Amino acid sequence: MYYNRDLSWLEFNHRVLKEAGCDVVPLFERMKFLAIFYSNLNEFFSIRYPVILVISKIKTKTKVKAAGDVHPHPLEAIQKQVDEQLTEAGDILQQKLIPELAENGIVLYYNEPLKSVHVNEVREIFLSKVLSFVQPLFLDGHMTGRFTPEANKLYMVVSLKKKGEEEIRHTILKIPSDNLKRFFKLSPAEGKEHVIFIDDIIRENAHLIYPGFEIAGAYSVMMNRDADLDYEEDYAGNMLKKIEKQLAKRAEGRPSRFLCEPGMPVNLQLYISSLFGIDQEGLFTGLRYHKLSDLASFPTYNLPLEYEAQQPILQPGLIEGGDIFTAIEKNDILLHFPYHSYNPILTFFNQAAIDPDVNEIYITLYRVATDSLIANAMISAARNGKKVTVFIELKARFDEANNIHWSKKMKEAGIAIIYSIPGIKVHTKIALVTKHGSGGQKAYALISTGNFNELTARVYTDHTLLTANAAVTSELLLLFRFLEKRVKPDERNFIPFKTLLVSQFNMVRNFEFLIESEIKKVKAGGKGLIRIKMNNLEEPGMIDMLYRASRKGVDVKLIVRSICSLVPGVPELSERIAVKRLVDRYLEHTRLFIFGHDEDATVIIGSSDWMTRNLYRRIEACAPITDPESRQQLLHYFELQWNEGTGSCDDEETAGGKEHLHAQQSIYKYLKEGV
Repeated sequence: MYYNRDLSWLEFNHRVLKEAGCDVVPLFERMKFLAIFYSNLNEFFSIRYPVILVISKIKTKTKVKAAGDVHPHPLEAIQKQVDEQLTEAGDILQQKLIPELAENGIVLYYNEPLKSVHVNEVREIFLSKVLSFVQPLFLDGHMTGRFTPEANKLYMVVSLKKKGEEEIRHTILKIPSDNLKRFFKLSPAEGKEHVIFIDDIIRENAHLIYPGFEIAGAYSVMMNRDADLDYEEDYAGNMLKKIEKQLAKRAEGRPSRFLCEPGMPVNLQLYISSLFGIDQEGLFTGLRYHKLSDLASFPTYNLPLEYEAQQPILQPGLIEGGDIFTAIEKNDILLHFPYHSYNPILTFFNQAAIDPDVNEIYITLYRVATDSLIANAMISAARNGKKVTVFIELKARFDEANNIHWSKKMKEAGIAIIYSIPGIKVHTKIALVTKHGSGGQKAYALISTGNFNELTARVYTDHTLLTANAAVTSELLLLFRFLEKRVKPDERNFIPFKTLLVSQFNMVRNFEFLIESEIKKVKAGGKGLIRIKMNNLEEPGMIDMLYRASRKGVDVKLIVRSICSLVPGVPELSERIAVKRLVDRYLEHTRLFIFGHDEDATVIIGSSDWMTRNLYRRIEACAPITDPESRQQLLHYFELQWNEGTGSCDDEETAGGKEHLHAQQSIYKYLKEGV
């Protein structure tokens, strides 16, 4: 029995939407949650929905039913859920957020006439800043090759008629929110600040674009397109050039959703969809304003309506004397972001770049920060004569262009760049530094659950292990040697990993062994316990193993952020399995695996979710945590999240007026104060 992955993901996004409507979350943070909801949904329609449409058509033609799938034909359920969520999002914005903005002295114009004091000001903004970007175009039946609406860009369809005539003509123009900005501040009025959408600046002045015509209607629209790139899995030729060529096509992929505002005539919707090749399944009604991911850039006026800043925790003595390698030699170090400062990671790479005893640096980069300090450290290291090897994944979706930029820059500095492996994404987050010491060659490693990215480290929860454990560093070196070969794993290049869990090699087998070990404990009269925290749980084989553990008497606790195809609480199948989803201030991103009770638990961190793609089509690495203090931190970390609710607006916790406990706040306090 498996729950549909896409419906599960939509439920996660609904959980994000609930944070936007939650009264205990600060106002501007709620607007950010609403922006994240819309951003997530745009990505869903750009990546998953095109696949869903294809699968639905195949199943309809062949009458295929997926074995054990709770929703074998989910298209209608997906469309229904999206419509309901868009309606709820509109209600949250119009009935909660906009009134609360007004209570705090900020008026957002939303489908209402301008105050007289703002009419001339808005016209001046339009004429001086906006007009040259709108590029109006009359529509007719021969648009192919003349005009293609770009993906995730805002447009306005304007219906016109000449004065005294009945014929209606239709035009389309771009709303230049990318060229300019989505929100414009206006002069204060009636004691309040005022903000207006650029959409409404154009609406108010549309008559100036079309002299000699009357405006019969103006409707905002937006189109999503299939943004999944075709990498041509044979990978013949230059991978970098192939991806650059594909990136140029992304904005013109096949339409997957046409979003229009309420009130747009049905005949006009059908006319536009026929012009641009949009299927009936892709027609959705949104709000008056689309692309509300732009709410993330809403002006805040420096009001205290955001979360109180949490100062990243500095660990005393971690880099005492300015030598992080000495600290790592003394003991393994486990950092928890964003609670801990990211400075030790930057120090690790910066010190490696200038340390005269360092001879080699290896690192995998999946999503590189725009102004990456780590990539710059690699460039400095190469210029200082170090041998630097960087594996950069060009196929990291939506980060391809930035990764290509950095790969070229690092290659120019003399860094050995290893590009994508044919047929496999390298998703593991690992780094290795080797240096000469008094006792000979030494190695120092980083293994992380998240990207080496100082920007996302501020808002994603992740764990990073810094270790000089020879069992780990020697196997990491073997893994980097494998990546240098750029070949898919097979028996001919098998590497006998014994400490690390590496997908394509031993990861699935080791996780199955650990699950079976808990089953054996129950058979022997003891207690079995499995605790797992990950982003996605979808792979049928691992789900079946967890079902088997439940049937055999093992208790299973799962914290799964988004996709969860496992169905908990089913008698005689999963009645000993409980699942929680945590959405809060920071994006939960850690992958943590705990097998057994505290006194003998095996604790593992790494980059891999339990999805088919992670376990079978990517290179992932996980490592056991052997340091007692670090193990205890992770055990307590999991229990805090399990026991203290699933976010700011948890239904079970807030029902009946109970005071809600915030797991993320408790973790910060625990790591800072030890309590």
